[in-house]
Amino acid sequence: MIDLACIASGKTSRSDIESVLEMSVEPYLQRLEGEFDIIQRIQPVLSTPKSRQVKYRIQDAFLSFWFRFIYRYRSAVEIGNLEFLQQVIQRDFATYSGEWLERLFQEQLAATGQYSVIGNYWGPRNKNEIDIVALNELDKTALVAEVKRNPKNIRLSKLKEKAVKLEQKLKGYDIEYRGLSLDDLSVE
Repeated sequence: MIDLACIASGKTSRSDIESVLEMSVEPYLQRLEGEFDIIQRIQPVLSTPKSRQVKYRIQDAFLSFWFRFIYRYRSAVEIGNLEFLQQVIQRDFATYSGEWLERLFQEQLAATGQYSVIGNYWGPRNKNEIDIVALNELDKTALVAEVKRNPKNIRLSKLKEKAVKLEQKLKGYDIEYRGLSLDDLSVE
């Protein structure tokens, strides 16, 4: 259970989780992914299958929320201090929900049928994280997007700086940079 609390709190690499727990967690992660289908192993777009750049995420939104807020602050829940829990949720929800907003946009992009690969990108040591990279390998086009709840926080110039290494890997692709926010959600 503690692995899930770590993942829900943003400790998504095996080394991050192991540093918190001070123990090897590989067998636990394998079971949570393979047997129970609770977590998902993700790698950056364009990485090799054997790449060591791996992160984990909880697949279910309810479980993720529960481990991030309820399980983590169970002492406050147990003593009935729900005001404290409400304050924590209000403080952290914008950051927490960002990942789920990214996933929602990835699902919407997948539903268009325009892309052969959709995912995240990050460099070594989790540097230069890019929220969405969507590739059409037939047309040689790529969408590189930053996702923010508030459109005022989108900085395409910063996104382009982070994408320098990715651009090198996408030689020959026509790359479109886009900012996506809550304003861009299509509800069907």
